[in-house]
Amino acid sequence: MYQALLVFRYLTSRIIPLIAVAAVALCVTLVIVVVSVMTGFLDMLRSSGRTLVGDVIVSHDLVGIPYYEELITAIEKVDGVEAAAPVVETFGLVSMPYGVRGGNRVEMLSIWGIDPTRLQRVVDYKRMLYWQYPDDELMPTLASDDPRLDRSFDALDQAMEMRSPEGAPGMVLGIEISPFNQRQRDGSYRTAPRFGAPQNPDYWMVGQNVSLTVVPVTSGGTLKAENRTSMRIVNEFRTGVFQFDNNRVLVGLAELQKMLSLDESTQRDPVDGTVLGVKPARATTILVRAKEGVDPNVLKDRIAPVVDEFLAAKASDPAVLKAQVIVPAGIEVKTWEERLESLIGPVEKERALMRTLFSLIYVVCAGLVLAIFWAIVAEKTRDIGILRSVGAGRVGILAIFLAYGLVIGVLGSGVGLGLAALVVGHINEIHTAMGQPPPAAIAFAAAAAAFAAILAAVYSARRGSVLYTLLWLIVAVILGGLAFLFNYLRQTGGFTIWDPRVYYFSRIPSQLDLANALLTMAFATLFSVIGAAVPAAKAADTDPVRSLRYE
Repeated sequence: MYQALLVFRYLTSRIIPLIAVAAVALCVTLVIVVVSVMTGFLDMLRSSGRTLVGDVIVSHDLVGIPYYEELITAIEKVDGVEAAAPVVETFGLVSMPYGVRGGNRVEMLSIWGIDPTRLQRVVDYKRMLYWQYPDDELMPTLASDDPRLDRSFDALDQAMEMRSPEGAPGMVLGIEISPFNQRQRDGSYRTAPRFGAPQNPDYWMVGQNVSLTVVPVTSGGTLKAENRTSMRIVNEFRTGVFQFDNNRVLVGLAELQKMLSLDESTQRDPVDGTVLGVKPARATTILVRAKEGVDPNVLKDRIAPVVDEFLAAKASDPAVLKAQVIVPAGIEVKTWEERLESLIGPVEKERALMRTLFSLIYVVCAGLVLAIFWAIVAEKTRDIGILRSVGAGRVGILAIFLAYGLVIGVLGSGVGLGLAALVVGHINEIHTAMGQPPPAAIAFAAAAAAFAAILAAVYSARRGSVLYTLLWLIVAVILGGLAFLFNYLRQTGGFTIWDPRVYYFSRIPSQLDLANALLTMAFATLFSVIGAAVPAAKAADTDPVRSLRYE
C-alpha cells in the first residue's frame, strides 16, 4: 500500500516528474504522427492502384488470351465474382501535338484497350475521368475558377463512347502526360499557355489530334509491320497513382485489337487457302471485381482452377485444333496487390524503415527517464533510508520506483496519444494555416513579449538572481526568434511543406493508425520502466545507515 501512496506523492509534489511525462509524451506523439501519415499514404496508394485494376487480374503476354469472352462467362459464374472486363495491354508511340517550335513530340507510353461500359462494371471508370461537370459531392470542393465548372469542358460522353463528336476513334490520356496541365495547391488542374500565350482553352488537350503507332506480335512471338492510326483526345483520367497518370493512355478495345491483329479473323490453310476455322479475338488481360466482403486472395484461389480447366478444355476441342488456334498452356492469375507489388512494395519498405529509425526514440525516452529518475533517487536518499529503517525491503524500494516509471510511461503515452490524435486529425488545417501569411499583430505581440522578457531579465539581474536572469533571457531569445519567424512568413506568404504541385496526393492523410499507436504506447511505457530500472536498483541497494547520515 505504501508504494502506491509514495508514487502518488512523488508524482504530485515536484515538477521534475512532469518533465519526464512531457518527454515521454513528445516521443510518443512524434512516432504516432509520422507512422500514421506514412500508413495513410500507403493506404491512399493502395486505394488508388486498386481503382484501376480491380481485385483479381487474369493475364497473358502480348499474344493474348483466345476465347476470352467464354472465359469471362466462366469466371463470372465463380462464387464471389461481381463482374469481369477484358483489356488489351501493350506499349506504343503516341505523336503529341506539341514539341520544339510547334512540331510534334513522340511519347513512349503504356496503351490500354478498354470497353468503357464493361470496365465501369469492374472499376469506377467514370470517377477517374477528369473533364466532366462535377456532381453534387464534388461541386462544393472546387475553386471558383476551376475549368470543370464550365460545361464546355464536360467530355464525359465522349470518353464513355471512345469517340469524338465527329466519329473519330477516341483516346483518353493520363492527366500528367500533357505538359499543359498544371497542378494547383488544391490538387486540381488548370490548362497552361504554350509559348507564352495567354491561358486559352485551345491548349486544352481534349479535341487535339494524335497518332498512335503499335507493333503487332504473332502467336509465334515474331513482330509484324507497324500499324499507325489517327485518334482524337476525348478526355483525360486521374487515378491518383502518378506512375499510371504519367505513362498510360486508354483507347477503344476493338480499335486496339484491330491494330494489334488481335481481332477475330478467318484462319486459312497456308498451302491451298482453304478455310480452317475462325481465329478468335484475343485480350491480354481480364480484370475481375469481387463482391462486397470477398477477399481477393480467396477469389484468386477460386478463379485459378476455373482458368486451368477452361484452357485444358479448349486445347482438346476438335474445332480449336482444326482452326490451329494456339491455346496458352498457362495464364497468370494474381490479386491486385500482387500485380502492383513493384509499386506498393517500396512504399511498405519505406514505412518499415521509418518505424525502425523512429524506434530509436524509445531509447531516447529510456535515457531521459533514467537521467530524471537518477536525480530523483539522489534527492530522495534520506526518504529511502527512513523507509529501509522502518522495515521496507529492497524489493519494496525497487517496486516504488518501477511503479513510478510505469505511471510516468502510462501518463506520458496517454498524453502523447491525445496530442497525436489532435495533430493528425487537424494536420491539413495546420498545414493550411502554415501556408498562410500570419497577421502582423502576431509578430508584433511576440516582439513585445520578447522585450518584456528582456526587462524582466534586467530586473532579476539587479536583484542578484542568476537563475531567473538566465530563464528570462532564454524566454526572450525564444520569443524573439518567433517574432522573426512570423515576420519572415508574413513577407514570404507562409511556409508550405506539402505542396500538391510537387507531391501527387492533394491532402495529407489525417487518419490515426490506432494499431500502431497502441503499439507505440506499449513500447514507450516499457522503455520508461527500463529507464527507471537502473535508478530503482540503485535506490534498492542504498544502505539505510549511510542514507540517514546523508545531508
